[in-house]
Amino acid sequence: MNLNTLHSIYFLGIGGIGMSAQARYFRHRGIRVAGYDRAGTPFIQQLMQEGIPIHDTEDISQLPSDIDLVIYTPAIPPDHREFVFLKEKGYPMMKRAEVLGELTRGKFTIAVAGTHGKTTITSMITHILKTASLRMNAFIGGISRNYGSNLVDDNDPDVMIVEADEFDRSFLHLSPNIAVISAMDADHLDVYGSHENMVASYKEFASRVKSGGHLVINHSIRDYFPQGERIRTVSVSAPEADVWATNARFVGGRQYLDIRFPDKRLSALHVGVPGRFNVENALTAVAASSLAGIGEQAFRQALGSFAGVERRFDFRVVTDQVVYIDDYAHHPREITACINAARDLYPGRRITGIFQPHLFSRTRDFLPDFALSLNLLDELILLDIYPAREKPIEGISSHKLLEMIDLKHKCTCTKDDLMEKLASRPLDILLSLGAGDIDQLVKPIELMLKKRYGAV
Repeated sequence: MNLNTLHSIYFLGIGGIGMSAQARYFRHRGIRVAGYDRAGTPFIQQLMQEGIPIHDTEDISQLPSDIDLVIYTPAIPPDHREFVFLKEKGYPMMKRAEVLGELTRGKFTIAVAGTHGKTTITSMITHILKTASLRMNAFIGGISRNYGSNLVDDNDPDVMIVEADEFDRSFLHLSPNIAVISAMDADHLDVYGSHENMVASYKEFASRVKSGGHLVINHSIRDYFPQGERIRTVSVSAPEADVWATNARFVGGRQYLDIRFPDKRLSALHVGVPGRFNVENALTAVAASSLAGIGEQAFRQALGSFAGVERRFDFRVVTDQVVYIDDYAHHPREITACINAARDLYPGRRITGIFQPHLFSRTRDFLPDFALSLNLLDELILLDIYPAREKPIEGISSHKLLEMIDLKHKCTCTKDDLMEKLASRPLDILLSLGAGDIDQLVKPIELMLKKRYGAV
């Protein structure tokens, strides 16, 4: 199917970060776009302001009359009224991942996968290549602060840059020239059943790299892949890696690193975003971009001017009295990295975390690990589990998780009561963590803190 010859596309689940990027892409090409999503979020309001009609009820009467293609997300349940109707009527239907595979077919593609870091790495590669004046289409799993969007779009791209999602094995629709795998920690066990099955899918993704292409992987997972010239390993701690970050340091409040390649060394590269994890993200982005022919000048300019991604260690309020950082962290390792980054930046200060667990199954699978990571806080406010596509699991709740946490200062709280609870307690460093609808609380928290502490 030639997707760019279509006239009307309907999106089921248009508010998702990957779905909305595709909706924007097709609309930019003059194709009529409409969609359904149940969540009336500010993000959906923005899409509507861009001219995309969206409704939030399962209402067949609101479907466009001239649909050429239906694009849907796996988050749409099979008994969804519109999904059932469109399928029974024989409308052409494709998953979002299938569409991304079609859009990248025959084009030079960089695909970034991994259980942690892929959105930031995708955004960094995008900014590096854009700084080097390459034309591109970039589909990012978050809102790039440099470009104010999850889509960077050129009509005649030299390169396709895509975030490769492991959920539902979506990344197996891609055949990139350069593939990145940043991490393979156990996750999405509701889909894979075991870590071994998840790793098998990552191996299959790696096998889909085109002939003559390259695979960039974290050195810590090198033993899962056959060694060879096409594989380039990166590390912040292992000198034997092909690309090694050395001498990471803060100077005058700015983060720098040196990078050693097999044949050269780059010194004193400034990374515009803080955190030890962002040193690793920057290293990975540089390794992948170098394989696309990008040179030192672009690396220096792009990394120094990289502004980050919304909801990825995202500074919302910074004053002498209080700092508020929002982060998408929803896996124990991500939570640990976020809290440690805050400790590095603000040693000796009191950190309060608001955490919304995402999925009953993930909470069940990692209960002890979540407890260990959240124990790194000084104080915890724990919201109810965000169910997303799942039904409740007996015995799994935020109260169960709270019981396993050793903090003296801890409590559960509903979303409706959170603002009152925050307003009545002293705050120093505040983190909001999670991948559910906690993002809808970020702006109210920000406004409350600015009013309380006189920030502008």
